[in-house]
Amino acid sequence: MKLDFNIKNGLALLVDPDDGNPTEWTMLAEKIKGSAVDVVLVGGSFLYHQNLHACLVALRSSQKPLILFPGSNAQIDPAADGILLLSLISGRNPELLIGQHVQAAITLKMSGLEIYPTGYVLIDGGKPTTVSYISNTQPIPNDKPGLAASTALAGEQLGMKLMYLDAGSGAKEAISQEVIHLTRSFIQIPLIVGGGIRDKAAIQSAWSAGANIVVIGNHAFENAAFMQEILAINKQPLFN
Repeated sequence: MKLDFNIKNGLALLVDPDDGNPTEWTMLAEKIKGSAVDVVLVGGSFLYHQNLHACLVALRSSQKPLILFPGSNAQIDPAADGILLLSLISGRNPELLIGQHVQAAITLKMSGLEIYPTGYVLIDGGKPTTVSYISNTQPIPNDKPGLAASTALAGEQLGMKLMYLDAGSGAKEAISQEVIHLTRSFIQIPLIVGGGIRDKAAIQSAWSAGANIVVIGNHAFENAAFMQEILAINKQPLFN
């Protein structure tokens, strides 16, 4: 299954396999089946349980594409449909620019997963996050849209097929419209935006600024009202 992420008003749900159990994931799959959620991303910056495979199996009944969002080369599982092959281009940690990828290359080739080379850009969401700690990198300030856009453009020029701007799990602030809009004006490849999205207005704001896909995560699971708001979004699912 090869997905075209160059869509409008896409919505992704990020599921961390360390949060939940097979029963909860199966219930989640039933909730989002037929909903406006277009794709499910599965993974995390730091997984200390061995739940990835069980999570993917439980989520399969959602009938949504399952795409790995890996924090390391250990998070590869052919039960998914594809993988965002993330290169952390906003940082200068060689392990996350290329090192992990070298270790994963042969496993990925044999996995049968669809591979989506993705430039990963961390934006400051107002508080330290797991991804910034684990990656040992500094996020780009949210008030420096030119730096974010130039970083994304460099990633595109290096051959990335997707660009992901992320404020990180549990971010206090969503990525600014200025950062999204300027980045969108610099690059031609699909733009994914996540972190700090806490209501429908924030989703609409990111879409209007130029995000192809908006990613929702922790807050949706912690706030039942927000989850219901997401499930009530009335749009035709883009990936079937």
